[in-house]
Amino acid sequence: MKRILFSMLPLIFWLSFSAIAQQNLTLIVAGQPGQAPIVQINGKSYVDIEALARLTNSSVSLKGNEIILIPRGSAPSTLPADSEPSAPAGQLKLVADRQPVDREPSDAPDPQAKPAASDQTPAAAPDEEAQAEALQKATQNPVANLISVPLQNNTNFGYGPYNRDQDVLNIQPVIPAHLGEKWMLISRIIQPIVWQPYPNQNTGGEYGLGDMNPTFFLSPAKPGKVIWGAGPAFVIPTATNDILGQGKFSLGPSFVALWQPEHWTIGALVNNVWSVAGSGSRPPVNQMLLQYFINYNMKKGWYMTMSPILTANWRASSGNIWTVPFGGGVGRIMKLGFQPVNISATFYGNAAYPTGTSSWSMRLQIAFLFPKFTKEQEKMMMEMKLKQLEQEQQQGAPPKK
Repeated sequence: MKRILFSMLPLIFWLSFSAIAQQNLTLIVAGQPGQAPIVQINGKSYVDIEALARLTNSSVSLKGNEIILIPRGSAPSTLPADSEPSAPAGQLKLVADRQPVDREPSDAPDPQAKPAASDQTPAAAPDEEAQAEALQKATQNPVANLISVPLQNNTNFGYGPYNRDQDVLNIQPVIPAHLGEKWMLISRIIQPIVWQPYPNQNTGGEYGLGDMNPTFFLSPAKPGKVIWGAGPAFVIPTATNDILGQGKFSLGPSFVALWQPEHWTIGALVNNVWSVAGSGSRPPVNQMLLQYFINYNMKKGWYMTMSPILTANWRASSGNIWTVPFGGGVGRIMKLGFQPVNISATFYGNAAYPTGTSSWSMRLQIAFLFPKFTKEQEKMMMEMKLKQLEQEQQQGAPPKK
């Protein structure tokens, strides 16, 4: 079982980050020097018309809503009589993605056919600051319609009588799915990878998988001022060593509610699970988790955050039931290349904690975000990427692989 779980771990990482990889393509015309950059967004390919015209040594003209490339030296008759004067190439940035009407099988291909193109003036794309603000709100909402893959590393200092450090890396993808027009199902799966020092030794420890914690929230697709979600939470005994997990299958209810006025996100998530199966030699489970979060969003993607996780082990002895951290930190929505990410760093001290556990901790997180872009946002991203690729080519730098 342990070997199977460890062999699956690279697969988890590969699936999480395969969507991040991006390939830059180039268009080469036989017999012509140079090349034009191609950008792929959401499975579609785009090329800058100005770069294509330079590559083919052509001029650009408009006829109605059609874009016409005319090679140098072509006879004047190749330009339709009613065509409009040539437009500045800088005004033509996009190859339309509207598809032509399918031909009848008997139709012969027309070598003079011209591709359909989008409107001459594309709709104004949202400003980057507005996008950052929207992503700030979405990443702080546990039931948002946003796919994300957070990697959250928690270091607990001063663990045990020898004041050692415990480390827990949580891989926790969040995947929403629409159930019709009114409801969404949000899957939130947390798989810990744990370094657990031996509690009664000053050296050594165990490293491996902890217990998996999937939670599923049913939430309105069009929420009101108060956003909420409810569903089941599970603890699955996937730990690869006894000291890394509880050895019990547990389940219980989970609920989240939040409010997002102006620059704020204020809310809380709570669940309580009870063991229903597992090893008979391990103690039963009855535990609660409460995470409240208060975020204040600032300009340029920055935000201040406070999101401590309070836990209660209802079966523990008096004085060892609660872990109550307090603290906070800062974060920022930004881009690594063209990949939106959410990075944050927070520190917490524990006002109450069980004997032998940590008194304070550090949480570092990077979350890879996969928002669903509108057509206007796709156009904006395409234009920015094309400009970047052209600048690289003009400077003699090869395109990034």
